[in-house]
Amino acid sequence: MPDLPSLETLLAVVTTGSLNAAAGELGITQQAVSARMRALEATLGISLLTRSPTGTAPTEAGILVSEWADRLLGLASEFDAGLAALRRERRDELRLAASLTVAEHLLPQWLVSFGQSVEHAPKVSFTATNSEHACELVRSGDVELGFVEGPQVAPGVRSRVVAHDTLVLVVPPGHPWTRRRTAVSADELARTPLVTRESGSGTRLFLDTMLAAAHDPDMSRAQPVLELSTTAAVRSAVIAGAGPAVVSDLSVRDDLGRRLIAVPVSGLDLRRALRAVWIGGDEPRAGAARDFLTHVTRSAGRP
Repeated sequence: MPDLPSLETLLAVVTTGSLNAAAGELGITQQAVSARMRALEATLGISLLTRSPTGTAPTEAGILVSEWADRLLGLASEFDAGLAALRRERRDELRLAASLTVAEHLLPQWLVSFGQSVEHAPKVSFTATNSEHACELVRSGDVELGFVEGPQVAPGVRSRVVAHDTLVLVVPPGHPWTRRRTAVSADELARTPLVTRESGSGTRLFLDTMLAAAHDPDMSRAQPVLELSTTAAVRSAVIAGAGPAVVSDLSVRDDLGRRLIAVPVSGLDLRRALRAVWIGGDEPRAGAARDFLTHVTRSAGRP
């Protein structure tokens, strides 16, 4: 197949009737036009033009090829315009998924500051879910960018640390642990029925990973007393006396010292990374997602 510039040059020669006029129309030299025509004729194996002192005229084959070239160049222009429209649409839309901790306590402020930092803020839609499902939405292409809390991400997904938080063990006022003088050990925490998030939650996966590494493997792990789908439900269950819970400090800051008491834990490092996840290269392919990730990386506070 000949390249598009060669076909464009042929069409210009046929339309203007001379190499020199075609060169002027295309903004190149006459020598360049001649070279393109010779290369095109060599590629196709047919004569396209007849040259004379009065000008340049197409052969019968040249007329036919120029008609085909006209249709092909029109389709190429339509193709290019369509791609440009798709790029504008993707830049004008930002589709996100975020684990509940990020969605409730960090994402809103990131979106506000991002909207204030750009001339034309994209239309934003986001799904608040657990970390496992956020990764699934990214892998399926339903969203361009996700934010998760777990200690690891799904295979094939790229990630970048954008913030940190710390998990805290909380109980209601009056719980026996509020009167103890020593921290709760990893083994004791593992043996205690907790109020937890559902399977797939980044918070639960992180805690399970930390406890598996720290507590005595010969001791059995207590089953959760409740498994709930939102952090707000976990917080309410603890306040109601259902049992202790380990949650992000971001989600209980307003309750600590009043409706909830933080209990020290020993033998566990409960500080964790919060990550952005996407599919592709070093950055998301979609322009709005790439711009938003850059903004978050530069400006996000890291508690």
